[in-house]
Amino acid sequence: MSAVESKFDPKDMIFRHLGPTGLKVSVLSLGGWLTYGGSQKGNIVKECLETAWNHGINFFDTAEVYANGQSEVEMGQALKELAWPRDEYVLSTKVFFGTGRKEPNTRGLSRKHVVEGLKSSLKRLQQPYVDIVLAHRPDVGTPMREVVEGFTQVIRNLNLAYYWGTSEWSATQIMEATLIADKYNLIAPVVEQPQYNAFHRQRFEVEYAPIFEQFGYGTTIWSPLASGLLTGKYNEGIPEDSRFATNKAFFESTIKALKEEEGQQKIAKVRKLTDVATRLGGTVASLSIAWCIKNENVSTVILGASKPEQIAENCKALQLLPKLTPEVLDEIEKILDNKPAPSPDYGRKR
Repeated sequence: MSAVESKFDPKDMIFRHLGPTGLKVSVLSLGGWLTYGGSQKGNIVKECLETAWNHGINFFDTAEVYANGQSEVEMGQALKELAWPRDEYVLSTKVFFGTGRKEPNTRGLSRKHVVEGLKSSLKRLQQPYVDIVLAHRPDVGTPMREVVEGFTQVIRNLNLAYYWGTSEWSATQIMEATLIADKYNLIAPVVEQPQYNAFHRQRFEVEYAPIFEQFGYGTTIWSPLASGLLTGKYNEGIPEDSRFATNKAFFESTIKALKEEEGQQKIAKVRKLTDVATRLGGTVASLSIAWCIKNENVSTVILGASKPEQIAENCKALQLLPKLTPEVLDEIEKILDNKPAPSPDYGRKR
């Protein structure tokens, strides 16, 4: 019997440090939003996680609010059955929204909910700890010092997590939390989970630029395919098995916008990007994911998948990455025509 148990094979995966930490995560990861515990339950969840693992993915993400806790239940059961060595994968969850209960302390970022919300998440996940816990949104009703103290407590005192981060926080809020941590000898956040894709760029590329530069802040980006728009599946309408169809209420405004002029312009861009992807030997989905990875401020791209085949297909983005030469990137920029203007430096940039 080997003295060290190991089941992970990185294959051709690329790994990056999670922001300023020593933790390394695969540049592609798998999340449970809108799928696991909702439309997908049981063995299919385990098959998806296993497919990701077999392609070198070591990072898995969920949240207390996903399917009102059921995503954590399904992913936790899959992880238990797969029985991978706990030190060979990275797991994150998020607290803030709660699980749909009416009692007011079962949501938000009070110290009570940060601690008890994470304990409840771990129970559903059947895990003693998560590697990363994220504040799913900023809480304007809780003093920032209390928020930072709560996350410090779950890491330093309770050993329920190793790192904490933010999701859809402003750069100003992230900076405030970081400075409070420094002032009071608390633990600062190290990673943000924002939306980022070829159609959604302003916050990531402009607003967050100072926290990337000053703190080396990490990112675990979501919706790299703009909820499927960058797969080309919506070019001719809305397929019955698509996210827009199975989550109509959530995507109501997006569906409406798709029929308007701006939405039609995006579809026209997807068609042009498809031509570029075909020339490079890939799909528009793999091209769009590779485009995200090309940004060095992206620690990992969270994939959403209801079928194992989607994961295998999305992992082909790694094959396109070396083909994204400066010339190809310029071609993509001309198609997108949406590069955010940087903040003015008045000629003082170092």
